[in-house]
Amino acid sequence: MCCFAQPVLSVSGTQLFARVSGQGRQWLVYQMEYESAVPNAMILPLPVALPAREDSVRFVSLEKYEDFFVDLDRAFPQPPPPAEWFAGDKVSAMAPGRALEVHQVGDYVASFVPTVADFSRLDPQFVIPRSTWDLIPDYADYGFAVFQLKALKAKAHPMAFEFATRWPDQLFFPTVHIHDGEVHDEEDFDHVIYLQHPEFDRVVGPYELPWTKDATTGLVRSKSRAGDWCQTQLTSGIVEPDLLLHRVELHGQLMNEDFIQNVSAERTGSWSRPQSLLDWWPALPALAGAAGITWMIGRRAKLMSNAGPDE
Repeated sequence: MCCFAQPVLSVSGTQLFARVSGQGRQWLVYQMEYESAVPNAMILPLPVALPAREDSVRFVSLEKYEDFFVDLDRAFPQPPPPAEWFAGDKVSAMAPGRALEVHQVGDYVASFVPTVADFSRLDPQFVIPRSTWDLIPDYADYGFAVFQLKALKAKAHPMAFEFATRWPDQLFFPTVHIHDGEVHDEEDFDHVIYLQHPEFDRVVGPYELPWTKDATTGLVRSKSRAGDWCQTQLTSGIVEPDLLLHRVELHGQLMNEDFIQNVSAERTGSWSRPQSLLDWWPALPALAGAAGITWMIGRRAKLMSNAGPDE
């Protein structure tokens, strides 16, 4: 996601990684390149397990592994073809006044905000107003990881943390955009998403090409295990060396929403992704062809009805 406390001049090259870490928790790693005219903060809404507490999130520094996503990308050695379109109980607010705990995480000062109301306990320049969050009612009971950005322009090292998730059979990727204090229906996406899960490895088909989507999962898979590409000893347990890597790309003008990947075949009955244009992409050529044939037949019938008896 690209939710900034203050307006930004540019954001690009967003990359995310997620893996279920066990016992109802999920790893999430995030990196982007940005430019801001004023001191700023990245804010990541999270579906934390309720009731949310300040220890619902555990921050990890990847300061010594700036090439985290460079190595993940190595597992997909050839550039893909043109990008496809991808298209509980409420928590009572904590009493305001006491400042939230802050964590020095490499180049970031990080905090976890348990509820929207707790933003009052942060420096106002690193806060998105309550009125903006009210435009996204699904976030009413979310928690928020806040990373204060050290530089005005940078491609900083990845942000990383583990959080207690309310959805243990899904991987959550915060991809909603708030760049200017407004929430738009569509936004321009430039995201690459990586994930790991043993169930994906169990059902995935044989490796074909670095850009070929697996017929079962709908995602591109790596040829071999993550340990062949990634320095897992530098990830504090975030990346499982013996699992494959799976990837999907989100590029272009898309619906402004979070990306959620089901990881339980038993829960869904089949592997699935959020309903979006990507789900319809394989059928688009056939649909277009059928529409074209229908139009031609209708056009011919109209011309014949308008023709005179000698024509």
